[in-house]
Amino acid sequence: MTLIECKKLTKKYGNHTALSNISLQIESGHIIGLLGPNGSGKTTLIKLITGLLAPSSGSVYVNGQPVGPDSKSHISYLPDHSYLNGSMRVRDILNFFDDFYEDFDSMRAFDMLAKLQINPNHKLKTLSKGTQEKVQLILVMSRRANLYILDEPIAGVDPAARDYILNTILSNYDESASILISTHLISDIENILDEVIFIQNGTLHTHAGVDDLRQKENNSIDTIFREVFKC
Repeated sequence: MTLIECKKLTKKYGNHTALSNISLQIESGHIIGLLGPNGSGKTTLIKLITGLLAPSSGSVYVNGQPVGPDSKSHISYLPDHSYLNGSMRVRDILNFFDDFYEDFDSMRAFDMLAKLQINPNHKLKTLSKGTQEKVQLILVMSRRANLYILDEPIAGVDPAARDYILNTILSNYDESASILISTHLISDIENILDEVIFIQNGTLHTHAGVDDLRQKENNSIDTIFREVFKC
């Protein structure tokens, strides 16, 4: 089943073209890495899919329907920056999400808090940066969405915490859903990916299955990425 379809998607800011003529499909049941250097257009693509930006030309479809209010109910999005009120207790934030999203599973959320030993009675701002990011991830993964979009979910945490986060991602999504992960830390997530999308200078460079690409290039995805982008 096709969850997301982009057709000749372009986004311009004045004379600057952030994304140019992107056409791709994201199917259900896959974990996809959205990869590219800073300024390549990854976050712009994510914001177009989630409806936070409108395209200059081209179109995006979610479950066969144009992006709009209904499409947002199918997507659970973790941005690359915090949007939560740090003065609120973690418990109150979870209750807010439970009221706002029909597909939010509060039992799943509290269970994840317990497994990660996060006290729901603490105010968010009293937690470490890594723990705050875990809370944000728990909120996103506690929705029963069709597509989870995670923008740099492990960028600000230490290596040990990354393992917790990746395990949380893998343990808390339905197999019929898909996950789109944007990250620079390719070696940390490579083993969980089914597909990769390389974005270069606002254009689609590669969209391929991980196993096929490894076999074709006889190298890891991390090494292939470094060769493509000369990192």
